[in-house]
Amino acid sequence: MSKFFAFIYRMKYIARWSLMRNTRTENVAEHSFHVSVLAHALAVISRDVLGHDIDPGAVAAAALYHDMPEILTGDLPTPIKYYGSDIKNAYKRIEREATDTLLSNLTDKMRPGISEVAATDDPEIKKLVKAADKLDAYIKCLEEINAGNSDFKTALRQTHDALFSLGLPEVDYFIENYLDAFSMTVDELQ
Repeated sequence: MSKFFAFIYRMKYIARWSLMRNTRTENVAEHSFHVSVLAHALAVISRDVLGHDIDPGAVAAAALYHDMPEILTGDLPTPIKYYGSDIKNAYKRIEREATDTLLSNLTDKMRPGISEVAATDDPEIKKLVKAADKLDAYIKCLEEINAGNSDFKTALRQTHDALFSLGLPEVDYFIENYLDAFSMTVDELQ
């Protein structure tokens, strides 16, 4: 019996932003979906607007699994995860081990196909997934600020700086063309 997909379904139980007061809680499954949508969009921008050779489907699939280790590790808050190089390196090792443990729960025939997506080493795919992850965090911060939650002011600034430090034209294009709509009400969207 393979337990891999049962583990994946447990993402919905892992809360994000645990150190912050949230007007709306978010779990890792929701976040992974949002990151996948954003990663796919960034890859389409990369391919269709900027003319790069990238497969948006592969990018979206990698994004689906990008936080898979958190099924075993939980969502370690960013200030802790990046507190210092020792902690950062140790946590990266723990994430790799968690990924390997989860992938070991696949059948032999399924493991290669899932591993190539969930543990991709393609730098272009990883770059766009990371950007989508930061973009989703930025959107979460904007939503919290717009809901009157000033607890996210510092996170908004830090996420903004991290997002723009990536220097990706795909992110610039997305922000220029799509970001403002995230501050609209449902009536304004119609």
